[in-house]
Amino acid sequence: MPKIQLLLHLVPIVGFFPSLWTLYRGQGSREQLAISRLSITLVLTWLLSYLLLATGAATSDFFPLRLFILNSFLTSGYFLVSIWLILRLMQGKSSRLPGFSNLAERVLGKYLS
Repeated sequence: MPKIQLLLHLVPIVGFFPSLWTLYRGQGSREQLAISRLSITLVLTWLLSYLLLATGAATSDFFPLRLFILNSFLTSGYFLVSIWLILRLMQGKSSRLPGFSNLAERVLGKYLS
């Protein structure tokens, strides 16, 4: 059952809610808390970037198509990274991402654990 719970945390967009609940309660294994922090960091990074690019595309007269294309690459990348992490977790490998895991530990480890 714990592996299924960990997979649920990594589902793109939807995994944000169980991850937030896990960190809010502060209960769970060390691996579950780390994956929850990583999931929340990925979702918030994607959402902030998505909103900034969409706002830039809506207000720009010169670059809107380029910003929309960049936005679609960003969204595709987020989904591919999430699927890659799910596959690595199913194989029993580490689910750490260089940069993002460290950022999640520093920022969310302070406030949500």
